[in-house]
Amino acid sequence: MSQPSTGDRPGYLIKRAQQAFNQACTDRLRPLELSMSQYAVLRALIEHPGASSAELARITFVTRQSLRDVLSGLRSAGLVTVAKQASTGRAKPVALTASGRTKLHAADELVSRVEEDMLGDLPGDQRRHLADLLHTCVANLT
Repeated sequence: MSQPSTGDRPGYLIKRAQQAFNQACTDRLRPLELSMSQYAVLRALIEHPGASSAELARITFVTRQSLRDVLSGLRSAGLVTVAKQASTGRAKPVALTASGRTKLHAADELVSRVEEDMLGDLPGDQRRHLADLLHTCVANLT
């Protein structure tokens, strides 16, 4: 049995879709002066309030060093705060500011539009099926 060409292999297509999605989001987020990494951290903080830097790095798929840089930019922009002291252990919780929530709301709208563009005219049942298939792929590898 022959292997499909590279352009038809699922892993390659997933990576191409991820890169195209990332680039489209980056382009749309630029007027908000947000990077895709910054957006990911703001989104993670809504879903995991008070997460530590280590937790945010894991959730957003970046290294701790990269996250330090991202958090530095978000702090400078007044979008997040980092506690001066840890509530337990050494982990200092990170929190969204009111400005951060406002910026996230605007960014969510832009990213949602990119998602809609990506999914195009796929009907709801196919969108759900695609999500189910991707969940299965992730579960098979973890």
